[in-house]
Amino acid sequence: MPAIERLTAEDFDAAVKALAGLLVDAVDGGASVGFVVPFGQEEAAAWWRAQAPAVADGSLMVWVCRDDGALTGTIGLAMARKPNARHRAEIVKLMVHRDARGRGLSRALLAAAERAALAAGADLLLLDTETGSTAEHVYLTGGWTRYGIVPGYAGSPDGTLQDCSFFYKRLTASD
Repeated sequence: MPAIERLTAEDFDAAVKALAGLLVDAVDGGASVGFVVPFGQEEAAAWWRAQAPAVADGSLMVWVCRDDGALTGTIGLAMARKPNARHRAEIVKLMVHRDARGRGLSRALLAAAERAALAAGADLLLLDTETGSTAEHVYLTGGWTRYGIVPGYAGSPDGTLQDCSFFYKRLTASD
């Protein structure tokens, strides 16, 4: 299993190009991660660069895994900013390159984010994903609870509206 590392602000800046490549691969592969085709490297890099202030201030934590130097997966943990919500965080942009799927990277990245959430005082995690997707299966079998499905919530990369499943997970010290 490739090592998973949390990116510092400096590491994040240096990883933007590789993160952009991973995002383009996800969109090209049909993942509903907020973008539609056509979607290229420059647009993806601009999106990642826009996240740099949140990474720098710690409100967004980003982990990556690499295999022989190539970035093969990433996950983000967005900490809630409201004073009454400091006990929760959101999983964002869990992506594994199409060539690296099926090796448990999603689960390993999720585990890293869950541990960090607990360490930061967040014991309630939230996320959303396309209903019926491979990602949904990861959450359904990983201890997450689906609390609803919204029909036609988000467009897939080709613009077709897809249902979206919303999940939560309560964390404990044993997670």
